[in-house]
Amino acid sequence: MTGPSRRIVALWSLTLGAALTTGCARSAGVTIDTPPPVVPAPITMPAAVVPTPTTQGILQGIVDSVLAAPMWRNARWGLLIVDAERGDTILSNDADKLFMPASNEKLLTGAIALQTLGLDYRWRTPVLLHGRQRGKTWHGDLLVSGSGDPSVSDALSGGSAMNAFAPVREALGARGITRITGRVRAIGDAFAGSTTGFGWAYDDFDAAYSAAVDELLFNEGVLVLTARAATRVGRAVMVTSAPTRSYPRLLVQATTRDSVPPAAGVVRPPRLEAVYDSIGDRIVVTGTLALGDSASMTLSYRHPSDAYTAALTQSLEDGGIRVAARMVQTSDTLRRAADTVVVLQSAPFSDVLRRMQKPSQNQIAELLFRTSGLLASGNGSADSARAVGARTLAGWGVSTSDAAYRDGSGLSRHDYVTLRAIVKVLDAMRRSPSFATYRDALPIAGVDGTIGNRMKGTPAAGNARAKTGTVDKARALSGYVTTADGQLILFSMLSNNFTVPTREVERVQDLLVTTLAGRALGGIAPRAPR
Repeated sequence: MTGPSRRIVALWSLTLGAALTTGCARSAGVTIDTPPPVVPAPITMPAAVVPTPTTQGILQGIVDSVLAAPMWRNARWGLLIVDAERGDTILSNDADKLFMPASNEKLLTGAIALQTLGLDYRWRTPVLLHGRQRGKTWHGDLLVSGSGDPSVSDALSGGSAMNAFAPVREALGARGITRITGRVRAIGDAFAGSTTGFGWAYDDFDAAYSAAVDELLFNEGVLVLTARAATRVGRAVMVTSAPTRSYPRLLVQATTRDSVPPAAGVVRPPRLEAVYDSIGDRIVVTGTLALGDSASMTLSYRHPSDAYTAALTQSLEDGGIRVAARMVQTSDTLRRAADTVVVLQSAPFSDVLRRMQKPSQNQIAELLFRTSGLLASGNGSADSARAVGARTLAGWGVSTSDAAYRDGSGLSRHDYVTLRAIVKVLDAMRRSPSFATYRDALPIAGVDGTIGNRMKGTPAAGNARAKTGTVDKARALSGYVTTADGQLILFSMLSNNFTVPTREVERVQDLLVTTLAGRALGGIAPRAPR
């Protein structure tokens, strides 16, 4: 065989030999171990970790959604939320911009008054007799020297402002005086200048919430007129006033109409209306009142001191002391010194402060404003009050560029303040020995005051203590709230220039406060101010 043929045969022989060897092994029962197939281990994927949203993150999400919503495109929102103990900023938006605070101004007024006057301060009103007594008759005048006691009111005098005059009746009775030939007169000029605030709306002057201030105040400046229809059509409507019965004078031009609804196309007769005349000494009642109907109208006393002396005169008459109310210029009064018969004392300062903050009483705020100026500088003018306020605020790190403090109540359209300034005042009072009095005077969410009907049934109810603020196109809410883990929070929320219903602003404010109250704060990474 040739060479190639021999190589093929050899390869075949080798292959056959291997096959035979394998066959022999199987026939002999020999098992050849084959390694088992490798099964890969199952792959375990780690579970997705979703971070728990932080309180800070939730609050920021709320704010971001508000700022992005078209309904707020014309509005300005200022927000500042601060951890009181650590000083960490939890949330901030335009906190260093000026906003109109409305009645949030009272947070500043209350703090300044506490700092200037002190917890033990009481207003004192000397009542003096000027003239001479003969028998049971006092020949002369009864003089009252006021310094702005705001507590001669139904709210702070046991349900009736007239109760405040009981010491005067008792003192005169002790002297046996049953008749005064002269008048009850106001003396002194503790609060020089205008009786209304700078920048107040002129068309609000007769509203009870815009009552004027003076040395003598009565019933928080509130006069109530009650009207009743006559029993016959065309007859004059019957009108009475309270708590003063004969002041101011009433000119009733209103008439009684039938109670039948007007037919289609028929103009309804004018409604009942009460306004002061141009001098402010008389109230003119016009319009109509239907048969069987009654109505109540509330106005302010245009001249506070006159209202006070009229009320005191009425109280004396009701107590059996006749006041002739004549001009007295005789030897009985000339060259005679006045004799102090009694000194009236106000309600405690804490009661007055609470009465200002809870219902947001503007006249009391203006009194605290003026009294702070009077006590600190001897001058109770609005200019003096503003200067004293500015100095006090400066001591808390609030400059005049941070707060335009023009009145005590926030009625002025010239009041402007930053949210940081408000929070600085809240923090200053937190550190003050008077903190409990300051905080307790504020409305309580879901409980009382101007937020008594807000945040009910939420963690903020009974927890958040805050001052509201309300003027046209301005809403505010600032104060204190405690988180679920016990951390005290200072907050200020101011909105200006909005065009949505007021309730929408309050919803945002309430949501932020209830979120704070219902969650633990934990660690906070301070955010840069926006």
